[in-house]
Amino acid sequence: MSNFPNRLAFAGLLIAMSLSFASAADKPAMMTRSDWQAKPALPRLIKHKPMAILIHHTATKIKPNTLLAAKMKGLQRFSQAKEKLADGRTKPAWPDVPYHFYIAADGKIAEGRDINAVGDTNTGYNPMGYIQVVLEGNFETETPGTAQLSALTSLLAWLKQDYSISTADIGSHDSVAQTACPGKHLKALLPEIIAGLK
Repeated sequence: MSNFPNRLAFAGLLIAMSLSFASAADKPAMMTRSDWQAKPALPRLIKHKPMAILIHHTATKIKPNTLLAAKMKGLQRFSQAKEKLADGRTKPAWPDVPYHFYIAADGKIAEGRDINAVGDTNTGYNPMGYIQVVLEGNFETETPGTAQLSALTSLLAWLKQDYSISTADIGSHDSVAQTACPGKHLKALLPEIIAGLK
C-alpha cells in the first residue's frame, strides 16, 4: 500500500464506494461493442460459464490522449492477427480481444469479448471460467488513478453480484500464471479493494 500516493485519500474512496455498494450493485456505465464499432468475432470462440474474475494490466504505457474506441479497435486488430510479441514469440490470431472488460486510464469501461466466451492468453494457464478484466497501464512503473480504481470497484461489485462470484474467486493474473501482471502497484491495492466488496 506504500506505493499509493495518498493512502488516506484511497481509504476514504473505499469507504465511500463501499457505502454506495451496500445496496444491489448496478451495472456500471460502459462503452458497448457497438459504440466502439467492434468487428464481429472470428470463428472458434469457446463458450464457458463465468465463475471467477482475473485482473490484468495492459503492460503498456497509459495513453491519455487516445480515445477509448481507438484503443479497443487497435486491441482487436492486434488480437485477430498473427502477431510477434515483445519476447519474440508469435501469438496466433485470436477470435476477438482477449479480455471481457477494459478500463481506460480515465475510468471509462468498454465491453470486450462476449462474457460467455473463454478469453485468450499468452501465459500458461487455462482461462476457462474466468472473466478477464484489464486496466490500461504498466503498473510495474505507473500507478492506477482514482477514476480507474473506482471503475474497477464498480465493475467487480456488479460482476460479483450478477454472476454469484465469491470474493475468494477474484484474483490477479499472477495468481494463476508466471507473470508480473497486473504489476506491483496495482497488485498492492487489490486485497483492500476485493475485501471491500463483501
